[in-house]
Amino acid sequence: MKISLLVIGKTDEDYLQKGVEIFLKRIPHYILFEMKIIADIKNSKNLSEEQQKEKEGELILQQILPSDELFLLDEQGMEASSVEFARFLEKKMLSGIKRLVFLIGGPYGFSANIYSRATGKISLSKMTFSHQMVRLIFVEQLYRAFTIIKGEPYHHQ
Repeated sequence: MKISLLVIGKTDEDYLQKGVEIFLKRIPHYILFEMKIIADIKNSKNLSEEQQKEKEGELILQQILPSDELFLLDEQGMEASSVEFARFLEKKMLSGIKRLVFLIGGPYGFSANIYSRATGKISLSKMTFSHQMVRLIFVEQLYRAFTIIKGEPYHHQ
């Protein structure tokens, strides 16, 4: 199985980018992994929130294969502990799917087309984080999940 993380736009803050890079180097020790950046919409200031979500949705759907399982990082999604998330990943790995895709949307969320294409939604917290910060939190949790699966000492209970 391969895991892909799709994100809208680049990370502006250097400290967040450095943090993300640390985990982007660690995760491939456990699984095939990629993070794809979908470019920000040009002239988005001239678009309504709904138009921007639709345009982002079109770009996102170009990156999704019919066989992919797509999970949205969404505040209305399922919440899980780190151990529960590790068990979720373990089940997905055993299920035989080829690619598991996680998606961090733009500032206004996802279009209706993206919600209808998604297999499920995952929430990292009831709190709201910037979309750039979510990248770091998610890749750290992904790394943590694999250390839990492998019984390595990174996670403490």
